[in-house]
Amino acid sequence: MATTARLTGRWSVAGLLGARGRRSAQERADARLGLLLAAPAILTILVIAVIPLAGTVWDSLYRLSLRFENAPRPFIGLENYGSILSDDAWYNALQVTALVSGVSVAVELVLGMIIALLINRSFVGRGVVRASVLVPWALTTVVSAKMWAWIYDGRYGVANDLLMRLHIIDAPIIFLVRPDVTIWAMIVAEIWKTTPFMALLLLAGLQLIPGELYEAADLDGASRWQTFWRVTLPIIKPTILVALLFRTIDGVRIFDLPRVLTNGGPGKSTETLVLYTYNTMFTSLNFGYGSTLAVVTFIIVMFISFVYIKVLGAPTQGARR
Repeated sequence: MATTARLTGRWSVAGLLGARGRRSAQERADARLGLLLAAPAILTILVIAVIPLAGTVWDSLYRLSLRFENAPRPFIGLENYGSILSDDAWYNALQVTALVSGVSVAVELVLGMIIALLINRSFVGRGVVRASVLVPWALTTVVSAKMWAWIYDGRYGVANDLLMRLHIIDAPIIFLVRPDVTIWAMIVAEIWKTTPFMALLLLAGLQLIPGELYEAADLDGASRWQTFWRVTLPIIKPTILVALLFRTIDGVRIFDLPRVLTNGGPGKSTETLVLYTYNTMFTSLNFGYGSTLAVVTFIIVMFISFVYIKVLGAPTQGARR
């Protein structure tokens, strides 16, 4: 009996090891298949993202100017990065970008939440209203910027006509000439353009909330504000995080709206980081320093993403556990 038990135990151990070996082989085969299926996407990312980024970093280490034919291209290491620290134009672009992205994202979050809550309710014509809300976001930014340039026109713009009819102003305002006004005019245009995107993301989060939770809150006698604060907001917090992340990154990378609407003017009052980088590379033809600006902007975007995911996302992850 003892001998039989020992043999049975050996066979059991051998069978277990064999099963583990088979599972390991199957896992390796699955991993190879997964890598093979993901290879086209990995190759695409490598070609359109990683290689250009590496080239940009490499160019940032040189004094590279295309203003003169056959100009020398000496290797200067991190000298371009040190030049940023004393570049007043870069600090100005950083302040403009921070103001535009900060104000627009904050206002878009509030307006987007209000719009999402409204169109999440059932009412006659809800489909038409939802489609209408998305129209500003569906327009290309160039078309939107040209439209707002016409609205802000000092002679025949709709904005001045409306404000004067409401007796808010007595004389037309030259929106795109005064630096203290132009920046806010651009922010309004940005809010109008991208608020629907924020509302769309938040609406997707609201659609996932079970109706039973609202029924339970009504039975408990909770007010609408208490229901929103204690039921809706905690559940859609991950959605809010994603929406804020996307919009903040877009805000930091804003280029087409200021390029078409103001071209960074008057002066440099609306010149953002990406627009400054563009002007440095394609107007001044300083590709070395322009590449440095592009790399620094990329680092700023990566840092913002890290803050959102690691810092703001930590309470959400803890709540899930």
